[in-house]
Amino acid sequence: MRTELLLTNEPRAPVETTAELYAIAFDQAETAARRYGRYSETDCEESFGPVRSVFEKIQHNALQRAQAVSLTCVAELSKLPDLTQLNWAPTDLVPAEELLELASSSLTTPYLVWALAVRHRERGFVFWTYVAALAENSAVRAAGEDMAREALHDANELRRERRLAWRSERHVHGEQSPDGSSDIPLAALLESLLQKDIIEWARALPLVVRRHLLAATGNDVDAPMPSNVQASGTIEARRRAIRRAEQLSSIYLDEADHAGDQDQLELTQKLAARAITRLADLRTIAATLAE
Repeated sequence: MRTELLLTNEPRAPVETTAELYAIAFDQAETAARRYGRYSETDCEESFGPVRSVFEKIQHNALQRAQAVSLTCVAELSKLPDLTQLNWAPTDLVPAEELLELASSSLTTPYLVWALAVRHRERGFVFWTYVAALAENSAVRAAGEDMAREALHDANELRRERRLAWRSERHVHGEQSPDGSSDIPLAALLESLLQKDIIEWARALPLVVRRHLLAATGNDVDAPMPSNVQASGTIEARRRAIRRAEQLSSIYLDEADHAGDQDQLELTQKLAARAITRLADLRTIAATLAE
């Protein structure tokens, strides 16, 4: 399983309007283009040329994304994205330090840059899935879902480039393919344990909150609940549920990133989207109960 949890790319607060949403999307795309551009325009030794070429391509992609956001915003709101609509600093999906570390290494190859670009769009998928899950406004939810789908599409295109680069470098260096092991069997066990934790957590909740929790996680809202429940037990069940939901989201994202064919990719991406939405619901319910 990947060491970096993409699940930390959660919006700081629910997005309230489509104007705010397009401002966030535009800012993120422009930031990505600017940071990629730093390494696509740099003068350096000849060996960096193939790496610089990749940075040029992903910078171009980010600029196109910013332009597409602008066109959509004009079409829907009759105005360009307005950064004054931002209520909080947009989540940084393309950290400058991460790019600097990669570009500064003498071991950096085109494959590693493509791999990082994939990770950046995966972060976008996670971020916009959270935005859609937390949105109270239906227009914001729909736009967030569109952004998440676009990020998935971009990540899929970048994976093809990453795969080509890997094959090219493997041919040169005689390396073997990465380990193709899967965590899906573990995911099946975690799904079962998660459902047990959710049922235990729900037992001590008020009826309205209980029904919300059960509905959000695909359980029977009318299932009978035993009344003899200890508060300490439900608190621990809540913690376990959120922890397992985080693990499952991470597993499905990792499986999608290493999918061997299109069917597996589409399935694991759907599982990841559902798991992230579920995690957002669990965190929201837990936060509401803590207030």
